[in-house]
Amino acid sequence: MATLERIQAALADLIDPHTGRSFSSAKCFRNIQLSGSGVSLDLVLPYPAQSRHAELAELVRARLENAEAGLSPIEVRVSTQIVAHAVQRGVPLLSGVKNVIAVASGKGGVGKSTTAVNLALALAAEGARVGLLDADIYGPSQPTMLGVPDAHPESPDGKHLQPITAHGIQVMSIGFLIDTEQPMVWRGPMVTQALMQLLNDTHWDNVDYLVIDLPPGTGDIQLTLSQKVPVTGAVIVTTPQDIALLDARKGLKMFEKVGVPILGIVENMSMHICSNCGHAEPIFGEGGGAAMCADYGTELLGQLPLELSIRLNADGGHPSVVAEPDGRAAGIYKDIARKLAIKVAEKAQDFSSRFPKIVIKKDA
Repeated sequence: MATLERIQAALADLIDPHTGRSFSSAKCFRNIQLSGSGVSLDLVLPYPAQSRHAELAELVRARLENAEAGLSPIEVRVSTQIVAHAVQRGVPLLSGVKNVIAVASGKGGVGKSTTAVNLALALAAEGARVGLLDADIYGPSQPTMLGVPDAHPESPDGKHLQPITAHGIQVMSIGFLIDTEQPMVWRGPMVTQALMQLLNDTHWDNVDYLVIDLPPGTGDIQLTLSQKVPVTGAVIVTTPQDIALLDARKGLKMFEKVGVPILGIVENMSMHICSNCGHAEPIFGEGGGAAMCADYGTELLGQLPLELSIRLNADGGHPSVVAEPDGRAAGIYKDIARKLAIKVAEKAQDFSSRFPKIVIKKDA
């Protein structure tokens, strides 16, 4: 007859196909209960993977069936529990936000904003609560990409802004607060102040991941982000082209210098796909992202094609992950998002919210 010890032993070396580590080492198995000849348990993942829950439940069920003959019924409940992870020392967490992921590039025109919005939507599609901050003060594009260019955030208390909800994610952008035709003729200090206000004055509602779409380059906004914003990690977007890689390397080195971990690199426009015949051609070169990863000891999270549908979907206000959820591009974005979330889950947890606050009172 099955015992708790035998059940635990049977599951001890079961490998999570998404992380390459055993579920047991990550303490994913909880509430194991025996009842007669059956067993029930919870499989709690530290990353969102809603589309894989049934597959993972079957993996656990099959292991138990093989290890313990006659064990029935076997109930496996799969869920996700996302926690806050460590950030730069001395920088407090944002209210209502567990993890901040910065999406950056060394130069413009590499598809960073399109990548950021699709990654945010992919994380949400897998069951996470997601926010998206458009930090490109000079050229906000997320309102258009998400199909809400005319939205205006409300302020119930006159102090905080309610984020706009679009395709299931919480969104904030300077584009909601200004005329679309109005140029932002601001110097650096005004831009960084606007960024901090958008971050701190937005009422983010229990967000697991806040994706920040940074402007290109390594200027004031990037430095402010690294010094004052609790960034869990950064993702660098580049193309395989040598010129783009030169600037992407500078962006990566900047984050390294200021103590922000690099979660990985996304190579955009890796291959041009002809919309008529499907022929693939590496018009911007090959292997640039992989070579950069090898040089800096980071991971190539994924490679996206230069495909007409990606551009059309973003321009139309329905990015690929929501416009074609079962399409090839959406599948790549979801794979990248899962790898990204696993990278975050592997980081040390942040326990600052559990620390007691010391209050000094003056005796009467």
